[in-house]
Amino acid sequence: MKKSDCAGCENNFYNGGNPYNVAECWSFKTAILIKRKRVHINQMPPWTQKPTSMPSCYHEKQYVFINGDRTC
Repeated sequence: MKKSDCAGCENNFYNGGNPYNVAECWSFKTAILIKRKRVHINQMPPWTQKPTSMPSCYHEKQYVFINGDRTC
């Protein structure tokens, strides 16, 4: 994992670019890259988008992240 994998995550703020001198997100050391689908909270099934690799701890407002093989 690289910190560039965290781009777009809400907690990426804590990976150095903050005024509080916090150099690393608390989840970074234990995170692994996994294939997940990014699903908007208003999107109805089936979820046909392709899964992408992202950190296991990744989160973003208005979205949920599900296992790559799920369709509903």
